[in-house]
Amino acid sequence: MPSPILPISNHPSSSASASTMLLKAKIDADPSTTLLISSQEKAISIKPVLPRSSSFNNTSNINNSTAFTNNQQQRRRRTASDSSLALLADESPRQSLSREVGHAAAETFLLTRLSLKLLSYLGVGYRWITRFLALGCYALLLMPGFIQVGYYYFFSRQVRRSVIYGEQPRNRLDLYLPKNSHGTKPVVAFVTGGAWIIGYKAWGSLLGQQLSERDIIVACIDYRNFPQGTISDMVEDASQGISFVYNNIAEYGGDPNRIYLMGQSAGAHIAACTLIKQAIKEAGEGDSVSWSVSQIKAYFGLSGGYNLFNLIDHFHSRGLYRSIFLSIMEGEDSLRQFSPEVLVQDSNIKHAVSLLPPIILFHGTGDYSIPADASKNFADTLRRLGGKAESILYEGKTHTDLFLQDPMRGGTDEMFEDLVAIIHAEDEDALAKDAVAPPRRRLVPEFMLKLAHNVSPF
Repeated sequence: MPSPILPISNHPSSSASASTMLLKAKIDADPSTTLLISSQEKAISIKPVLPRSSSFNNTSNINNSTAFTNNQQQRRRRTASDSSLALLADESPRQSLSREVGHAAAETFLLTRLSLKLLSYLGVGYRWITRFLALGCYALLLMPGFIQVGYYYFFSRQVRRSVIYGEQPRNRLDLYLPKNSHGTKPVVAFVTGGAWIIGYKAWGSLLGQQLSERDIIVACIDYRNFPQGTISDMVEDASQGISFVYNNIAEYGGDPNRIYLMGQSAGAHIAACTLIKQAIKEAGEGDSVSWSVSQIKAYFGLSGGYNLFNLIDHFHSRGLYRSIFLSIMEGEDSLRQFSPEVLVQDSNIKHAVSLLPPIILFHGTGDYSIPADASKNFADTLRRLGGKAESILYEGKTHTDLFLQDPMRGGTDEMFEDLVAIIHAEDEDALAKDAVAPPRRRLVPEFMLKLAHNVSPF
């Protein structure tokens, strides 16, 4: 698969070399390679990070030495994160919104192109047509909640959108900050779901809003989806996002010693793969790391799948066809490498398992997208190997009940309260505040939530 190209703010001049023009032609011919060009980015003096393969700079001589070009690119990479933080601090709300609208338009164009390519893989059959129709009805029924959450996402001063954490496309994250800035806060690094295909950082905005109301900072990490990337790219992106959170969250009032990793659905699988891969790397000798599993207080998996061998036929029956799934997971030979439940049983990485933080897996027993046994079996396997793990099951809850319908229902949400109680377990003041916290307001009428439960394609 061709390597994606990062956002570029400067176009090549008319006197560009022949090699530059050939590269541009290659980009235009490849539908999976995308140039995200925002008109607002042209007005920003800070240059975004460029890929290793090319550098477009109108003020530089194309014939400069390779060493000079590499030095320029390295300086851009080192300053990418700092530049994004400085930009966020200097922009007015109007400039920030304008920049985000331009970025959203560019990403919409990107997602449209990727969706068309994805449809070429899936084909347009009866099963997918009915699922798309069900998805449209489901979204329409929850629209009152989506509108309110969307308004918060775009207009709240507590949200820092699209902070750059790496040099690849979609290497951005959103930060949700509590209104109370007194003292340092626990942090949840959250990887959203989306069947490895439609994941997006904004999907975590409802969770981010509600956790920030309990004095918890949330970082929603975006990552490349298929066909823009495969599972290795997703794990790499998640790892870079976690590293950025650990090394920069103190600037936002977060406590680097109280970071929790969380994922939902496909995001739970990606986050678990990332965590185990990091533990294996640390258990080896001489491997350099930018973050450590010892810095993660606990891992929360929500409605995730951890044994791909047990799930591939189930996904095929539900429309995520075997050929597509194997393409996402880089072939049948890679299933073991990206099945956390199978991987931890390898005797060669026994020491790596002992490095893992406590693992808590939430799942609804009524989940028909990923059966609850996926979490239960993974927790049982980890305990048998000496790890700290538990599964918490919620009777009758489906794949989307725990993440969308229940939070939009308002009042008391059992899974949410369990999550907050674990995060605040060692903070008596926070627990006291949780005990008197007002019930959350309802976002969607009950009858619409029940209809959404019935028509959900997930």
